[in-house]
Amino acid sequence: MRLLLMSDTHLPKRARELPAALLAELPSADVVIHAGDWVDTAALDLLEARSRRLIGVYGNNDGPALRARLPEVARAELGGLRFGVVHETGSAQGREQRCARRFPDLDVLVFGHSHIPWDSTAPTGLRLLNPGSPTDRRREPYRTYMTATATDGRLTELTLHRLPPRSG
Repeated sequence: MRLLLMSDTHLPKRARELPAALLAELPSADVVIHAGDWVDTAALDLLEARSRRLIGVYGNNDGPALRARLPEVARAELGGLRFGVVHETGSAQGREQRCARRFPDLDVLVFGHSHIPWDSTAPTGLRLLNPGSPTDRRREPYRTYMTATATDGRLTELTLHRLPPRSG
């Protein structure tokens, strides 16, 4: 099962549209995961229309229209793994232990908010992934998103994709 992970798209405030390289990944993704801060419902509409399956949550910058359509926390079994999606997980210090306590029934937690890519594993085995932002690099050198494969209870081929600087 091919996964496409993104967060913090902030459309149209941080970019007018999703990057072409990210959109090109949609046809090959079995599941698209968005960890919040869409900002505009147009991005949700686009991903719902172009994704085979979309799992998303709202973030702190998402207003009532998005909150009416998305949960704060989403859960799904994908490729034999128990996934959770949430926007905020708090500060980096103590994140693994805090998330392991909050989500003891998950194998993988996808989160956003910081725009900083993250891949770590809690002592309990919970894998924490933040794909960064494909539209707003903030203090990071690149705008990013992730792809991965979930099969037979294993997460493989996890790749952090770095997007080129915007032209113009």
